[in-house]
Amino acid sequence: MDRRAVAVARALAMDAVETAGSGHPGTAMALAPVAHLLFQRHVRHDPADAGWEGRDRFVLSCGHASILQYTQLYLTGYGLGLDDLRRFRQLGSLTPGHPELGHTTGVETTTGPLGQGVATAVGMAMALKRDEGRLTGGGAVARGEVPARTVWVLCSDGDLQEGISYEAGALAGRHRLDNLVVVWDDNSIQIEGSTDLTTREDTAARFAAQGWFVQTVGLGADGDIDTAALDRALSTAHAHEGRPSLIVLKSRIAWPAPNATNTPASHGAPLGAAEVAATKALLGVADEPFTVPADVLEHTRAARGRGAELHRAWDTALAEWALVHPGLAAARERAIRPLDPAEAADALPVFEPGAAVAPRDASGQVIQALAERLPRLWGGSADLGDSNRTTIGSGGSFLPADEDSGHGAGGHGLSGRNIHWGVREHAMAAALNGIALVGYDTPFAGTFLVFSDYERPSLRLASLMRLPVVHVWTHDSVALGADGPTHQPVEHLASLRAMPGLSVVRPADAAETAAAWLAALGRPGPVGLVLARQALPVLPTPADAVREGVARGAYVVAGAEETEGAVDVVLLASGSEVSLALGARKTLAGRGITARVVSVPCKDWFAEQDAAYRDAVLPPAVRARVVVEAASVFGWHDLLGDAGRAVTIDGFGTSASASDAMTAMGMTEEAVVAAALESLDMAGSR
Repeated sequence: MDRRAVAVARALAMDAVETAGSGHPGTAMALAPVAHLLFQRHVRHDPADAGWEGRDRFVLSCGHASILQYTQLYLTGYGLGLDDLRRFRQLGSLTPGHPELGHTTGVETTTGPLGQGVATAVGMAMALKRDEGRLTGGGAVARGEVPARTVWVLCSDGDLQEGISYEAGALAGRHRLDNLVVVWDDNSIQIEGSTDLTTREDTAARFAAQGWFVQTVGLGADGDIDTAALDRALSTAHAHEGRPSLIVLKSRIAWPAPNATNTPASHGAPLGAAEVAATKALLGVADEPFTVPADVLEHTRAARGRGAELHRAWDTALAEWALVHPGLAAARERAIRPLDPAEAADALPVFEPGAAVAPRDASGQVIQALAERLPRLWGGSADLGDSNRTTIGSGGSFLPADEDSGHGAGGHGLSGRNIHWGVREHAMAAALNGIALVGYDTPFAGTFLVFSDYERPSLRLASLMRLPVVHVWTHDSVALGADGPTHQPVEHLASLRAMPGLSVVRPADAAETAAAWLAALGRPGPVGLVLARQALPVLPTPADAVREGVARGAYVVAGAEETEGAVDVVLLASGSEVSLALGARKTLAGRGITARVVSVPCKDWFAEQDAAYRDAVLPPAVRARVVVEAASVFGWHDLLGDAGRAVTIDGFGTSASASDAMTAMGMTEEAVVAAALESLDMAGSR
């Protein structure tokens, strides 16, 4: 029956791709035995309750083979039907070209960009390890009273060729994530031909050197995957302690197609009707598309009974654990309950107006305050904790359970709250997504704004999935100084703002920084906090007005008392340039020109407001406008209007002190005044 079920799964993969006229049949055909073993025997899952807390996680990192996962979701009873497979890759179907979180029941993460699934799975394993620390009380309770949850990954050659896999592999090995099992489909074929064209790396040796437990499974006598050996390897990997597991699986792409097996063409194109018919004859299945014998479906749907029993057993173990360890249970409940930012609002630091405070320093103070109130808050930086101010002072270091770095007084091992990502922005951002997907923690990660480039694929997936992650990006402009143009971001704000669903927030001072953190914690999607390195004066705006203004994305910081008709020009600025705009406002006032200064910490949040609010902040009748930002002007023209002018930086920076660099790049009060006068002339208002 297992062999028949695998044959049917292979046939369904071929049929779905043929019907769609596009897709990736080869990998889905080759790995059908692997997926069957996982979903029937190894992955702890309950098709009747896809969100069950005690489940393992399954990640199809080679997301182009999505029909492999959809077929198993259908066969095991997750709610997909044959009609959904027939509509593979069609508009509005539940079976899109790549797996999408929230779109198809049973899909744990959106995958497709190769390498992302592997790195996201590392974050999932970290989050489940952290919860294991809560369940064991940091070692006070024997491991296993509540069965550990495992993250299972299927990945391809392309996944492990992407550089992110190196970073993720090193991270998993360092943290000894023995709840992570990766099956690598080592079929030696990619789109352009043999993988020998691109690499002769000993991948197994690479992972072994990174601290992984590595096994190899070859082909059976029939030329197919040796499923008995794979079954044993999966069991061994699941039981292995102290290291993450990699199973090197030799497969034959598109097996057993008589003419397509081991061909690059089978990777990403339909096999054709003749080849499908010939393959089905070899498999011994019906030639009619989408034919599933009733006894085969009954056999595979037994996964529902297995899942129900696993569900009951895990829930019972958790309940018994809570009775025996009520203190740990209460602490865990406090730690993982949904986040309410209001709980921490009164704990936020208060900054005196006029004081000079760098937003990155203010952010560090806010993190300390939030950490005291919100046990869910957990994070670190890419070896820039001191520069980003992301270290939780009393948090200790997140490390394997038996290690103590002495980094802080607040615990160590699995209870540590500071993640030392190393110089690994690629894997850090992807793993952050994995932590958020598990749902127990609110994770954050820090680096310099210029290095957000390394995080972009993961940021895009976080935006697609609307994950509540916080990125702390410091050193936000040429004002970072003498490190020079390689470290001075110019185009980054514009490019990040262009990403749908990512909220980019650039506070003007310490008070706005605190308000930005509070607003970020209440948002459903990813937020990037863009923070200046240099000290900035704290504006005299009342705290309540700052919090409301930041949450709305833009607000008036000077000139709110002026009626619309009395405002001559509006100066819009973000970050450190708000102070620059305020200085220019005074100069303009001396010339009899009334300027309103608007702080715009987040353009997207401002765009979400109703027209009445937007018009109150930025009166439509006032056409004279100036944007002031130490970055590219790209993306500001919707607010500039037809008569606006920009004081921005549209070339790379320079190596100099902060003040000299800003002056050299034209970021001066004089430039703002001149731009305001030009805009007034253009608008016919002077």
